[in-house]
Amino acid sequence: MISNMLLQGIVQVGFCGSVLGIEWKKPTITFYHERLDKPETDAFAVVKAKSIAIETAQDGGFKGEIDDFFVLMGDLDQVSTARGKQDRYVLCWFDDAVEDFRKGSRRLNNVTFPSGLTEMAIEGKRTYKTSFHAQLGKIS
Repeated sequence: MISNMLLQGIVQVGFCGSVLGIEWKKPTITFYHERLDKPETDAFAVVKAKSIAIETAQDGGFKGEIDDFFVLMGDLDQVSTARGKQDRYVLCWFDDAVEDFRKGSRRLNNVTFPSGLTEMAIEGKRTYKTSFHAQLGKIS
């Protein structure tokens, strides 16, 4: 099962059936502001990442990292501002290993980026990496 998942771009690490961590390779991630009173339907940014890795946090919810990503649409600079670090976000992407899009959608709610974004210059391209915390999520 693991080798099949590796071929499909997903890495899952587990012990006795419990998921310690899961990683998606080359996801396209859509960023929304989380507004509970009036949910947003328009994304403020879309990124293409080398990977997104998520594991359960000891204090509940999830923690994770988005590695080596670049912006396809929008502007993520606001995430690194003082207000942006306190704001809450929704992240959405599709699991390419699942054929049915309705079953393959993945979502994290109440996401924060406490350290903001780290900008990197690789081969003259502006890319980022970041870590995050999320309270709720649909990751399987």
